Amino acid sequence: MLSNLLQSQLTWNSDLLEQELSQQNLEQDARNIVLRKLSYSPRTRSELSDDLAAAAIPDSIAEQVLNRYVEVGLIDDAALAELWVTSRQRTKGSTRSVLKHELRKKGVSNDDAAAALALITDDDEYERARRLIATKLRATERLAPKARTRRLMGLLLRRGYPPNLALAVITEALAECE
Repeated sequence: MLSNLLQSQLTWNSDLLEQELSQQNLEQDARNIVLRKLSYSPRTRSELSDDLAAAAIPDSIAEQVLNRYVEVGLIDDAALAELWVTSRQRTKGSTRSVLKHELRKKGVSNDDAAAALALITDDDEYERARRLIATKLRATERLAPKARTRRLMGLLLRRGYPPNLALAVITEALAECE
């Protein structure tokens, strides 16, 4: 009887120890996943949460790890949004509407997105549209005027520029060419 009692006590302690080790292993796995993803490029909390869910990390552990990394500043959605906006606007010529959509897909909050998008002014968008058109004018010089306008308009509209801004920039650029 005593041996049965000791056996059951040992089994219970063993199970408790195993659960504790399993919890610690999951936390370490979660930390490793987050650090590996962040070593490639900055990521939003939402993206990292999705990565942890895909790796079958329980939500409670994922939240604990993500909260800690937010506290120490390794995850900063506001800074990432600003970096994303300035980079994409400079390199791709994306407009605020396109960037807002991209930030939403990345899981950036509306407040953080709005603060980052405020960095781009109407003048910045106008100037970037002018530069985009200037780079494409030479490639379209052999086209008929309507086809040329249509092609340049398509370029700007695909990047999210409003039609009235696109038409004004194209008209101005074509007038300078003549």
